[in-house]
Amino acid sequence: MILCCGEALIDFVPLPDLPAYQPCPGGSVFNIAVGLGRLEAPVGFFCKLSTDYFGDLLINYLADNGVDTGACLREDGPTTLAFVSLPQGDNNEPRYMFYANDTVDRLLQETELPQLSDSIQALHFGSISLVMEPGATTLTTLMQRESRQRIISLDPNVRPGLIADKDAYRQKFNSWVKLVDILRLSQVDLDYLYPDDDRDQIINQWFDMGISLCILTLGSDGAIGYTAAGKTAVSKAPRVTVADTVGAGDSFLAATLAHLYETGKLNTKEQLAGLSEAELSNCLAYAVRAAAINCSRQGANPPTKHEMETTNE
Repeated sequence: MILCCGEALIDFVPLPDLPAYQPCPGGSVFNIAVGLGRLEAPVGFFCKLSTDYFGDLLINYLADNGVDTGACLREDGPTTLAFVSLPQGDNNEPRYMFYANDTVDRLLQETELPQLSDSIQALHFGSISLVMEPGATTLTTLMQRESRQRIISLDPNVRPGLIADKDAYRQKFNSWVKLVDILRLSQVDLDYLYPDDDRDQIINQWFDMGISLCILTLGSDGAIGYTAAGKTAVSKAPRVTVADTVGAGDSFLAATLAHLYETGKLNTKEQLAGLSEAELSNCLAYAVRAAAINCSRQGANPPTKHEMETTNE
């Protein structure tokens, strides 16, 4: 099983041509869990969820999409809310306004961390759950505890509006990189973290810190992947009519992890580092297709395995 550890929240997405918002289950780590479930990879979710109406909506949505919720905790209190702004244009990233004071998911304590069974093959972390305290420190503790014992995946999914100190955040990011095996980030993330640094030099530094696979997503230009063994592959994104790009990166990473699982490459660091150029290219092609399908419809709405098998390349 792949265990996704992080935030679950309600995204309020603007309705087209109406002064209104639709509440949608969301959160980057939550979306990745749903994406894995729809691709029929064995997946679980770990988070503290509210007992309120929104918490019920979140846990039912997970279960309906094939995600094991046995590790989830429930507690009285509010659910994190996010209002989404959708700038015009294919390459413009959505913007988010978060309402998360004293919300249940960010109040996760170290004493609430689970003991993981041997069935957990990989763990995924990322996004705002690694920023909002005290839950951020709790999840970092879990990452530290399980690093080098299981495959660790990280997608920072940077939200600048939640980062009070950019230098401190970058120091934390570097500390996470030392613990992980798979790193995915967008070009927007990279530009925020290292606006003046050479991309190849930064990625080589990450390999020196211990990662096995690094993937950089480039929006409508597709994605580029790098392995610690020096293999590189590029995959162009399919052309689609874009409804919006909410959840595109999450759908991409879910498909990446699902493909690595299905091809038996999610067992060890050595397997990830040793991916051939063809294997890496096939993985990226699968992932960009999943992201494109997501972008063809509104909100975070990753494809099912059936859609991936029947949609034209």
